[in-house]
Amino acid sequence: MNRREFIQSTLAASVLAPALARAADKPASGFLPKCSRAITTKFELHGPIRSYLSGVINQWLRVAPLSNPAMLEMFRDRDRLPLRHMEPWAGEFAGKYLTSAVQVYRVSRDPELRKFIEWFVPELISGQADDGYLGPWSKQHRLTGFAPNIGKNGGGTWDAWGHYHVMLGLLLWHEESADPTALGCAARIGNLLCHKFLASRLVDTGSTEMNLAVIHSLCLLYRQRRESRYLELAKKILDEFAAKEGEKFLAGNYLHGPLGGQDFFQLPKPRWESLHPIMGLVELYWLTGNEDCRHAFEKIWWSIVKLDRHNNGGFSSGEQAQGNPYHPGAIETCCTIAWLAMSVEMLRLTGNSIVADEIELSTLNSVLGLHSPTGRWVTYNTPMDGTRKASAHDIVFQARAGSPELNCCSVNGPRGLGMISDWALMRSGNGLLLNWYGQSTFSTKLTPSHVVTLTQETKYPREPSVRLRIESSNAASFPVSLRIPCWSQKTRVKIDGRAQATPESGSYLRIDRKWDSDTTIEIDFDFSFHFWKGDKECAGKTSIYRGPILLTYDRRFNEMDPNEVPELDASGLHGSVVNSDYWLPPFLLMEFATANGRKLRLCDFATAGVTGSPYRSWLPVRDAPTHAFSEKNPLGTTRSS
Repeated sequence: MNRREFIQSTLAASVLAPALARAADKPASGFLPKCSRAITTKFELHGPIRSYLSGVINQWLRVAPLSNPAMLEMFRDRDRLPLRHMEPWAGEFAGKYLTSAVQVYRVSRDPELRKFIEWFVPELISGQADDGYLGPWSKQHRLTGFAPNIGKNGGGTWDAWGHYHVMLGLLLWHEESADPTALGCAARIGNLLCHKFLASRLVDTGSTEMNLAVIHSLCLLYRQRRESRYLELAKKILDEFAAKEGEKFLAGNYLHGPLGGQDFFQLPKPRWESLHPIMGLVELYWLTGNEDCRHAFEKIWWSIVKLDRHNNGGFSSGEQAQGNPYHPGAIETCCTIAWLAMSVEMLRLTGNSIVADEIELSTLNSVLGLHSPTGRWVTYNTPMDGTRKASAHDIVFQARAGSPELNCCSVNGPRGLGMISDWALMRSGNGLLLNWYGQSTFSTKLTPSHVVTLTQETKYPREPSVRLRIESSNAASFPVSLRIPCWSQKTRVKIDGRAQATPESGSYLRIDRKWDSDTTIEIDFDFSFHFWKGDKECAGKTSIYRGPILLTYDRRFNEMDPNEVPELDASGLHGSVVNSDYWLPPFLLMEFATANGRKLRLCDFATAGVTGSPYRSWLPVRDAPTHAFSEKNPLGTTRSS
């Protein structure tokens, strides 16, 4: 089938691909993650999450490059006049798209999506110049930090940033497919970066919170190729984190600032893009054993979760950290996706189940909430209170001829769903960590001949009970660790009908035994309401959670308008799960009696506002308990006495 026939058949069929993953998790130094993606896992996700994945594959991933051909064409005609008028970050679109597609493929194993990626990657690679350059800027402006076709008089480019995302997508695809051309293309980019910036300073190209992100992809490339210059440039960029011009930092001081006690919002570059170069810190720890890199990374993560992660699991206010989780600034899709990616690395680094709690919070509330129910579009801003708009509406200024739907968020949002494959089921030593709860079947190989299948019968997170069957193809002893969320204070567990001791919340319940053909574990989580009492801009208001779900007022289920929501009483709060006959039903709908006797219906945050109706997650609640952040309970919620 030739190229034209492929495109025509894809457009006509409107469909998109599974395969076994390959990975290079083992660092060169031997400093190993505490837990890692279970790379041989076949995921079968059911319920609402499956609908979102199907929608994203069919309505976006399989059509985005064909509906927005400038995603690829900007690399082909970069030197032709007149030059395309572009945004500084235009070179990121193809890489973010590829990263999203590969990670969604990992969790879906959709065969048609695989075929589409197999078509897309060669088309992307064909835009690479002989010297390795794979960006959209004309020859004399490559990796210089400036281009004339930005704005009226030219402007700064995020050129290395674009190459970072392309490298990341290619390296992920190589892990999945062993495609040597993908690795070769990423290596040629790495060679170009080394040729140019081992002899000069990348920090001098400006836009440093973006352009220095290649420290991360260079470390990943070094794992694959073991070429010392990639690691040498990564270490050089680490030094450039602290570069100054006079007394002014040129970059984010991501190493020395946190080690000196600064929170992330206090660093010189607290924009969300900084999270990508910050991920280079943990890679350098694994590659070199530099403990300072590890400590700085952990301090930044804890700073964000304490001071800048919102009640819905989203990150950033107005595209950067503010040191204030109540700040009403836009919670951008790209910021939340970067936060999730950083959190996956934190989970791998620490093996701390509370990090997985954070990832679940963000995924079930913000990630689902930033998607349209069909997967056709994502938001730019998914606010705590307000309305939801498609990114193509909110940030339409990024649209161009040939790419009417492309923006930073549209290509990045699906990655949040794809990252489920990174954390849902993980390997730890010779055992398994189960982080994901929901109707599903996961099959993974502990050895080439030993298959373990975990099947969950549940309506979680709508209901608190999970029936987990674990089938082992071989009778063997190994540990299975089950995540017990920090908000579940009284979790009940039975193994083959026998009650177990109450497990500690905010930890893993490790079950180390000989597994035979079939074992059943019953888990009942504590779904009693827990509360986050607001402060600052949210003073006098409270967020209510049921398990991992943020309960939210949506006008479509209530007669009162958002400014007249009646008060609830936290003391003895009782709500009933009710069914909805609404044509676009929520995942969860609950009915409450308010303090003045009126009825109030609250739904899950993920589906609140999907019709364009206004919604609120900060609500009037009487006698709400005090918010109490701790590293054992980073959400800070408490129950009413």
